[in-house]
Amino acid sequence: MQRRTKIAAVTLATALLIITGAEGAAMASGGGVHQHQHVREAASLTGKAKLYRSAGDDTTFSFDAHLAAKDNMNPQKATGTFTFSHYLHGDGAWAKAKVDCLVTGGKVAVVSGVITASDLPGAKGKRVGVTVDDLGRHDRLGYSWAGVGSPTDTKDLPPCVSSAPFEKVKQGTGDFEVVPWNPAL
Repeated sequence: MQRRTKIAAVTLATALLIITGAEGAAMASGGGVHQHQHVREAASLTGKAKLYRSAGDDTTFSFDAHLAAKDNMNPQKATGTFTFSHYLHGDGAWAKAKVDCLVTGGKVAVVSGVITASDLPGAKGKRVGVTVDDLGRHDRLGYSWAGVGSPTDTKDLPPCVSSAPFEKVKQGTGDFEVVPWNPAL
């Protein structure tokens, strides 16, 4: 019985070496079935959160912004959308923007876009920017209209411009994910 066990073990080990060697040779020569290399996108910002407001405002931001690996050196080739809304006692507005720029560094992202749909009069066609600091359970957010009061009052905002992330995200609502940009400098 011992001899059969040894022969089976040696046979199995030899078969594994042959298979592993064949796969390694195929990989080294560029062939084989294991060629699924995942190319990481250059940058991204995804997720949704509500802002914390002591007065009870219902303020929500949602992001789906991406910069493809092939566009690594041009953040203005970013794609996607983001939405935001702000309501207090039933009054307020919402907007959806088409992403036109995305720059990230570490866990901070700045995204801008042009508003394509909104129920806020005068907002459609305006560029807005938002900054997210992905701090896990204590995310923060800022927006380009912080100093002017409304996205409609922002004039000639350049791409990828926003304010510091001064607002706190309501506890338990932030699920932002930032993929850091690594430009070849």
